[in-house]
Amino acid sequence: MAKRTRATPRRADARAGRAVSPVARRHATTPEAGPGTIRVSAMVGESLHESTDDEALQALPDLLRATGAGVWIDVTAPSQAQMAEVGAALGLHPLIVEDVLEGNQRAKLEVTDGVVHLVLFHLLYDEGVVASELDMVLGLGYLLTVHDGGWDPRTSHHLGVGTTAILQHGPDHLLWALCDDIVDGYFPFADQLGDAIDQVQDEVFAKATPETLERVFELKRELIEVRRSISPVREVFNQLTNRDMPLIDDDEIVYFRDVYDHLIRLTDELDTYRELAAATLDVYLTQVNNNLSAIMKRLTGVTVILAGIGAVAGIFGMSEANAAIGGGEAGGFWAVTGMVTVAAGAGLVFLRRIDWI
Repeated sequence: MAKRTRATPRRADARAGRAVSPVARRHATTPEAGPGTIRVSAMVGESLHESTDDEALQALPDLLRATGAGVWIDVTAPSQAQMAEVGAALGLHPLIVEDVLEGNQRAKLEVTDGVVHLVLFHLLYDEGVVASELDMVLGLGYLLTVHDGGWDPRTSHHLGVGTTAILQHGPDHLLWALCDDIVDGYFPFADQLGDAIDQVQDEVFAKATPETLERVFELKRELIEVRRSISPVREVFNQLTNRDMPLIDDDEIVYFRDVYDHLIRLTDELDTYRELAAATLDVYLTQVNNNLSAIMKRLTGVTVILAGIGAVAGIFGMSEANAAIGGGEAGGFWAVTGMVTVAAGAGLVFLRRIDWI
């Protein structure tokens, strides 16, 4: 498994008060855009043959018929017409092609006509959670992957040294390599969410503001989206490791079990983050109540001082004050005024000491 790294959240400025970006979900097919890219890699004997686009589609039937050939068809952002051609060349069931074209799937594992259809999600943290759907179809002698341009399987840590070393072990081993890379990518992504939660918690303790509350709810929405994308994957790999899959060698099951173990730890970590986000909201509400209590104490302290001064002033009235200023009152007025001032100052010092003002 790839080494986990702590990553700095890329949405730290979300607390600045701008509108919250919605969670985005991207799908591989592009019905309104131009054609995508089709790339075919095939192990024929000890040699790796690669072709792209029209050449790849024309060579695909011969490669599938080649004895001992392991074929990988990687399709990036295809149009509906391209996906239909690929489905026809592979003889895929119409329901599989329909699911790939339709998008908006949940992570799942389905076996149709002996072909394994696997749906996973690649997650990015780019101005919000971006979930990209990945469709993988494992058939006899081939693996079909359909995705958008946000994920390049050839940059995965298993394929970093080339496709030959993985594909020569069969399409099922390639399926494991890609799945393992996707699941390993969930961990630094989860770390980003954890860092974002830590930062929001620090902001809540420093000062509870409406912008901070907005960020808390934003994180809760992101965690819900992440759980929606990742949680079903655990059941997918549970089925992969416990169901009889003729297209997956028994020797490969141990690799998929390792991915399943990673997913167990990951879902537990996400559950912890959800609890932390909920606790952060509770802390925010507590901070608001504490701030309100502090304000009420200060208002009460000011009221006590002003009420005492007002009570004494009410006895004399404005007529007495006018006479005193004009020199028509004896010194008793000024003595009472001084006593009131001293008493108000003493009350101010006392309330200051008990942190009421």
